[in-house]
Amino acid sequence: MLPGLFTGVTVLTWALGADPSPAADFTSRRVAVYVTAKDTGQRLARTGELHFVDSPQHTEKQECIYVDPAKEFQTVLGVGGALTDAAAETFYKLPVDRQREILTAYFDPQKGIGYSLGRTSINSCDFSSESYTYVTNDDATLASFNIGHDLKYRIPFIKAALATAGNDFTLFASPWSPPAWMKDNNDMLHGGKLKPEYYGAWARYYVKFIKAYAKAGVPIWGVTVQNEPMAAQPWESCLYTAGEERDFVKNYLGPTMVKSGLKNKKILIWDHNRSIMYRRAEVVLDDPKAAQYVWGVAFHWYVGDHFENVKRVQEAFPKTHLLFTEGCNAPFDPARIQEWQWGEKYGISMIHDFNNGAVGWTDWNVLLDQKGGPNHVHNYCFAPIHANTETGELTYMSSYYYLGHFSKFVRPGARRIISSSTDDDLLTTAFLNKDGRIAVIVMNTSDQDQPFYLWIGEKAALTSSPAHSIMTLVI
Repeated sequence: MLPGLFTGVTVLTWALGADPSPAADFTSRRVAVYVTAKDTGQRLARTGELHFVDSPQHTEKQECIYVDPAKEFQTVLGVGGALTDAAAETFYKLPVDRQREILTAYFDPQKGIGYSLGRTSINSCDFSSESYTYVTNDDATLASFNIGHDLKYRIPFIKAALATAGNDFTLFASPWSPPAWMKDNNDMLHGGKLKPEYYGAWARYYVKFIKAYAKAGVPIWGVTVQNEPMAAQPWESCLYTAGEERDFVKNYLGPTMVKSGLKNKKILIWDHNRSIMYRRAEVVLDDPKAAQYVWGVAFHWYVGDHFENVKRVQEAFPKTHLLFTEGCNAPFDPARIQEWQWGEKYGISMIHDFNNGAVGWTDWNVLLDQKGGPNHVHNYCFAPIHANTETGELTYMSSYYYLGHFSKFVRPGARRIISSSTDDDLLTTAFLNKDGRIAVIVMNTSDQDQPFYLWIGEKAALTSSPAHSIMTLVI
């Protein structure tokens, strides 16, 4: 058993593909309960088993979670995190046994939390030890394109993760900045814009990246157009207005991908905060010539929650997929690493985002060192697992377990179903997996234990949600 994993009570091995009861009546099944709770030793711990009993009516004094498996919504792509340069560099500074532990903890669907979704960068980002690109200066033909930099740490790390995860893993990529010479500020950092004369070369750059990674044994499922296109950051960044992003996709990136035999690769727009995601989506998706190339809208959680804006995009563009592509807690402070709030922020966001239509959820760095890096502009933050590269010690934050309540039990291909709470302190969402199992996630944000009934049809099972906890009830 991994240190810090599944502590408190013996955990069930989540055997994918095994349906303990193929009957349509879910209430004839047993319910396995897994809990992570503050001020306890319970971490993804199996704490017991529930059984449904006849309960045709309830009173308003009984708190309930109503689940309706007959009402299905979006299909889940996956849950996971970013496989950055920083994560890879930290990983290879650790002893081999710690490397194995991290791979198992994150990517093994039975012994770990089974991450099934990942993000990586095109060129460098702030969570790299240096700024770099894959071409030499002024090479608009891209003849010098070479991913040699990534072959040292990042690609081997990704391949190890893929080998541990198995077939159910989706990897997408995002650029933080084109090469400096393609931009009007001649700088990969501090914002700036892509020069119009390099739109075509930059579109071909994505193609070169996808094909080079495929040749190296790393399949790229899709790309976002630009990480945070409205933020002029002190690290790698590039600015696009909504109209510029629309026109780049419509006239360059989309046609170039199709012409290059990459029509099956997905393109996602925006890749920035929820706050103005509706306006950005509207500008691109209301243009049919641009929209034909767009698989989805990517979003982050910084600058307020604005959960309702995810729903607005889903309502207005129901055929468009919504994907959470980045979130982290910052700034890094080692004295605060054990605070429970970090995990609760993840749980609140994931429940709201999935309930509002998201098909997947991607954390930021999967691994950082004892300083919250490496990061070449000192923009340090928290990760669910921190590694002390001097001692080899690993620290699992509460966020790791909150993420695990989704990634382990909500598998790719699952369909979200109705889960309705009668208590403001009990947040919930639920999914029907392809193997027939239901995963009901319940999060208690209050200081008090909260008894409730898990209710399906005319039957219910009584249980209790501990104070400041997250539970997954597997039917």
